[in-house]
Amino acid sequence: MKIGGLIKFTLIDYPGRVAAVVFTQGCNFRCRYCHNPELVYPHLLQGSMPEQEVMDFLHRRQGTLEGVVITGGEPTLHEDLLRFMADIKALGYLIKLDTNGTRPAVLEEAVKQHLVDYIAMDLKAPLEKYSLITGVEFDPKTLQRSMDIVRTCGLEYEFRTTYDKEVLTDADIRTISDSVQGQHYRVQECLPVAKEKATLKVMHTEL
Repeated sequence: MKIGGLIKFTLIDYPGRVAAVVFTQGCNFRCRYCHNPELVYPHLLQGSMPEQEVMDFLHRRQGTLEGVVITGGEPTLHEDLLRFMADIKALGYLIKLDTNGTRPAVLEEAVKQHLVDYIAMDLKAPLEKYSLITGVEFDPKTLQRSMDIVRTCGLEYEFRTTYDKEVLTDADIRTISDSVQGQHYRVQECLPVAKEKATLKVMHTEL
């Protein structure tokens, strides 16, 4: 696994759980508001954190932490993700997976192998605006397949959208919300705080 960083303690990234956060490197999107560009853009990538260092930490925190959030970047790009998740599950942790939904086969396999307990899937925009937001072309059927997997997997889940007011409108947010019947959906408002980076403020109202 190419790991870009580790947050050793969080009360907000895994709802209702005391958790650690593992950041993977690399992403197949180029979202203009990305708040982790150092995990996405090749020219900004630093050396990877040794996986064994992460596992040693999780061994030491057994009984203290309840869960591990795997985020990025885009975790499902990593061919050894499922093996990594299995290693974490073997330590007794719950796993929350953050994903952009572009690799439904990986998502489906994680569910089938009981390697994930909570899924958070980003919905970047209405389908007709996806390329504008993400900077890439892709088949919208791929996204729909992932949405179906998330909704029917029987696990805890959420859909979420980062609200960049320069490119998304209130109508866009309503369209996205309607696409998931307004269930398990929340919006993160993009608040630029510097030219080179933005920060996310969670809007706690569920739509």
